Amino acid sequence: MKGKLPDNFLWGNSTSSMQTEGGVHEGGKGPSVYDTYEATETTSNWDVAIDNYHHYEEDLDLMANQGMNCYRFQISWSRVNPTGDGDFNEEGIQYYDRLINDLLKRGIKPMICLYHFDMPLHLAEKYNGFMSRHVVDAFVRFGKKMVDCFSDRVKLWVTFNEQNLYSQTEAFHIAGYLKGDQTDEELQLIAHHVMTAHAQVANYVHETSDAQIGGMLAYVESYPKNCRPRDVYVARQIDEFLNRNLLEAWVHGHYSTEVTQYIKNHHFDIDFTEQDQIAFEKLKSDFISFSYYASNVVDSTKIPQGTMPNRYLDYGGVENPYLKATDWGWNIDPLGFRDVITKTYNEYGIPMFPIENGIGYREKFDGTEIQDDYRIEYHRDHIQAMIDAVVEDGVPVLGYLGWGLIDIPSSSGNMEKRYGMVYVNRGNHELRDMKRVPKKSYKWFKKVIETNGNDLENDL
Repeated sequence: MKGKLPDNFLWGNSTSSMQTEGGVHEGGKGPSVYDTYEATETTSNWDVAIDNYHHYEEDLDLMANQGMNCYRFQISWSRVNPTGDGDFNEEGIQYYDRLINDLLKRGIKPMICLYHFDMPLHLAEKYNGFMSRHVVDAFVRFGKKMVDCFSDRVKLWVTFNEQNLYSQTEAFHIAGYLKGDQTDEELQLIAHHVMTAHAQVANYVHETSDAQIGGMLAYVESYPKNCRPRDVYVARQIDEFLNRNLLEAWVHGHYSTEVTQYIKNHHFDIDFTEQDQIAFEKLKSDFISFSYYASNVVDSTKIPQGTMPNRYLDYGGVENPYLKATDWGWNIDPLGFRDVITKTYNEYGIPMFPIENGIGYREKFDGTEIQDDYRIEYHRDHIQAMIDAVVEDGVPVLGYLGWGLIDIPSSSGNMEKRYGMVYVNRGNHELRDMKRVPKKSYKWFKKVIETNGNDLENDL
């Protein structure tokens, strides 16, 4: 079905600081936990990334030439506050000030994410990251400072990248957690501390500026393996504990009844204070943002009895025989993308904003244009699914931001898992010349943006 996206639709790119910037020992930056990670046989370290710290203008020109009008980037907490809870670093703040101004000069709307897994090392080592209320307070102080510095020009904000990951076992790798037994109670405590930090910063945005802010999910559609009632029930619980619990808080100011009762029944102490409750009651969301890459399938028979629903996917994930998968086992499922957009809006009535979508491939550059038709196909099918959600289902969608559309190391540090429409000439262990080389998909996406999604054909 043919349809039209809004004239002010946002097309753009998303990245994180540690996957782009480099410059980890420059500009007064303090160490983050990522700076302690060493290269392995299949991953790089984080010292250079794609050296955006020194060459970001080249990358902004590539985005502007493609027609992008939005760029979601992350402010490195330890670049603007080296210890996370000490004095702010004016040189780091000025770096982002220049970046924002240079984006605006190119007609690109900046969107800021405040935290993307790279906890200041001091806060991880001394306080065990978001296990501590001190780190919550430090993050809120950091967030408010950034709002004070930039909300006059930056009108779109996200606090935590993929906030529901702090409700999953992955939290122990991304929340600055360095010691402990990784218990269910600790997981629920981290998730709550992150949520109350979000609420306090979001409320400050609304109290002090005309900017907009929303929460962000890593939305992975979970299907039951078959019509076995337990499979269906488990798939629903995954959605409730990992997605709807946060959606309820962002939109209605309270956690899911089912999740709250689970915490109560298990006598978990999640450090929920009266001040947290006040912050929740004030909270509102201007949009619901999310990443979407793939769907999964859950088999309830593989999940040990007594497992907390937050951890079902640690055990119950199985292959989907009806979908193609990437080399990393991620199912390619554009219809799931549409379903996430439509069902979430139907339930919560808040504009939707997919701010990460893409596919990783191994690619080699031999001096000629990389013919990445597989990437064109992936983005084409997902953009069409999004347009169907807008035109056929009536969902207001603010924009579409691809992930890492200039090659960056993956979240694990693998430079050879490439998401970009622009090739960056470096490997995991060789920096080479770092040259940026547009792929075939770069020209295709430029045409998509020029036509505001009306021409998705791969006819280059």
